[in-house]
Amino acid sequence: MKLLLIPFCCLVAAAEQIVPLQPLAQQVRQLAEALDYLGEPLSATETAGIDKAIANPDENAAVLALEAILDPHVLAVVDINAESRVRVEQGAANPAVAEDGTRLFLVKVTNRAGVTAELKVDSPNSGDVFRGSNGSPKPAIELTPHDASERWADISLYRQAPMRKRLSGLALEYQILEVYSRNVGQGSQDIGFRNEVDILFTAQPAATVTLHVKDENGQPGMASFLIRDRLNRIYPARSKRLAPDFFFQPQIYREDGEQVRLPKGYYTVEVGGGPEYRTHTKEFAVNNSQPTQLDFQLERWIDPAKFGWYSGDHHVHAAGCSHYMNPAEGVEPKDMIRQILGERLNVGSVLTWGPDYYYQKQFFCAKDDTRSKPGRIMHYDLEVSGFPSSHAGHIVLLKLKDQDYPGTKTIEDWPTWDLPIFRWAKEQGAIVGFAHSGWGLQVMSPDLPSYEMPGFDGIGANEYIVDVTYPDTVDFISTVDTPYPWELNIWYHTLNVGFRTRIAGETDFPCIYDGRVGIGRTYAKVTGELTYAGWLDALKAGRSYVADGKTHLMDFSINGSEVGSGASEIRLNAAGTVKVTMKAAAYLPETPNDAIRKLHYDEKPYWDVERARIGDSREVPVEIVVNGRVVARKTIVADGAVHPLEFDIPVEASSWIAARVLPAAHTNPLFVIVNAQPIRASRRSAEWCFNAVNQCWTQKAPRMSPADQAKAREAYDHAREVYKKLISESEHE
Repeated sequence: MKLLLIPFCCLVAAAEQIVPLQPLAQQVRQLAEALDYLGEPLSATETAGIDKAIANPDENAAVLALEAILDPHVLAVVDINAESRVRVEQGAANPAVAEDGTRLFLVKVTNRAGVTAELKVDSPNSGDVFRGSNGSPKPAIELTPHDASERWADISLYRQAPMRKRLSGLALEYQILEVYSRNVGQGSQDIGFRNEVDILFTAQPAATVTLHVKDENGQPGMASFLIRDRLNRIYPARSKRLAPDFFFQPQIYREDGEQVRLPKGYYTVEVGGGPEYRTHTKEFAVNNSQPTQLDFQLERWIDPAKFGWYSGDHHVHAAGCSHYMNPAEGVEPKDMIRQILGERLNVGSVLTWGPDYYYQKQFFCAKDDTRSKPGRIMHYDLEVSGFPSSHAGHIVLLKLKDQDYPGTKTIEDWPTWDLPIFRWAKEQGAIVGFAHSGWGLQVMSPDLPSYEMPGFDGIGANEYIVDVTYPDTVDFISTVDTPYPWELNIWYHTLNVGFRTRIAGETDFPCIYDGRVGIGRTYAKVTGELTYAGWLDALKAGRSYVADGKTHLMDFSINGSEVGSGASEIRLNAAGTVKVTMKAAAYLPETPNDAIRKLHYDEKPYWDVERARIGDSREVPVEIVVNGRVVARKTIVADGAVHPLEFDIPVEASSWIAARVLPAAHTNPLFVIVNAQPIRASRRSAEWCFNAVNQCWTQKAPRMSPADQAKAREAYDHAREVYKKLISESEHE
């Protein structure tokens, strides 16, 4: 086949350039990042060599060192001389590909003309022939097999961020070339534009590997598989995956008896079932002469469902963000159920939203999806995101009967603020709340509560500050997928003045997190058979805690009354001491993960038990919070064992009390009512809420339609009056 690498533009002569280190170093960093994302990372030795080279004060030596590291991966070298003449020759990379697999190579471009051209791909063997307006072929990379009917390969240059779409004009840079082999074969490849070179590709046949998966009960199940070869390359190659395998995830999901195709070689596979399972690693070899059968047994370290606590992620998408957008406008339920089963979620809410709304809404039926299994429920619902009200805060509507707002034909017809949408959903019996709550509520300090005024200029729980003043309007705000000081701060303030909104855990897959579903979870206690409605009712009642799945705070109780039962109230005739009890568990590896625990709180993952680790130990703190302040603390060993805990907590006045492992898990609160008085824990919180209404109005009002302005102003005025009253009723600072 013929490979043509040609800059797509008129070439303009320029003076010969010396290669400067700084821009080359930046491009090499971007290249390494892209290779890592695509599943063919540079080796640890090569990465260390890049770091060492970039730190070298001798720039010429540094450039030569970087070339020495990257050139062994180069399939083709394109030289553009000062007169813009192009010469191409074969690089040092081994031109080997794998059947049904993708190999990545580098293209080295020495650009002495300073050309800012675009290298494009022309693959006549797959029918993609590009021609310019004058009928001449566009400059491109061209693949032509000896036999035009033998379409054995797809080829492309990787153009997604952080890689550039055009040449930078630098004297030296590298591009990523992807070669996908469709079937076994080999051919010769001519490289040239004014010059040609033959390259013989060898395509190694792939074998079928059958994966047998049993869960902890010995039953066939689904698991996640992260497969790498000895060069640390990921299989199947991420860049060419199609659903049900997602290109933005390193792992794939396979059910018992399903298969994966791999070329002959040696592999390591990491197998898991979500955060409640231990991850196991197995090495295996693939021999093309016979089928390979692999057996895997999943192992839990905890099963909260045995205690009545069922996991759920209420914020998952099948389209938009990292997802496939074409040709089916997002993926279908048959693809999404694999994510839910593979991560062992008991409940997964797949939310239709703005991107591909009209295609995805066909899967909504106000019932559980037919692919649901006992204890594994998938249900389609709605996130109001990409709608006219989105500026006020994205909202999640669960257990809807109808997805279309009355009198609307398109999403552009919907209200431009949140309150009327909440009211319409509540009329259907829906359970509703705000998504990714922290966006727009950024504060500088991690202190809780903080009295700094956020901008209220984002898409999180912004208009919550108004909507919460209307009874039975907002059931929850979401946590875990934004920095904890931002999302918890507004919640603590509203709890301090007597409101009883709950929190729920979410992932916002694959937008905030695209690695896997269930990174943020709600664990809700359900009595009897698990149902979608029963799980949501427990969430609404606060019979739940939020967590990263690796941390658990079960059966949180005060004086024997469990959270979410009896309106979560404990009544005392006078001030006194209450007994707090719970079952706490967490799991950490013995060796600390500094890559996570040293991150700033506003870097992902925002919630992770690794962040709570005490020093180099395996211990984490369990804290009791009263009116937003930590009043007691005990440590547990995060060894997977369930630890019963007790605390004696003095209560002077009506208060809310919760437990947390920050930032990894947080219970919903219990409300201790002393002498029948309402909770008025902080005048400063009431004042903060009043000022927040004013700040929110400055940001949201300009984006409301004229038709909505009057009603919205009434609602904001109502909220101001409510907070004025709460300020007057609050005695404690």
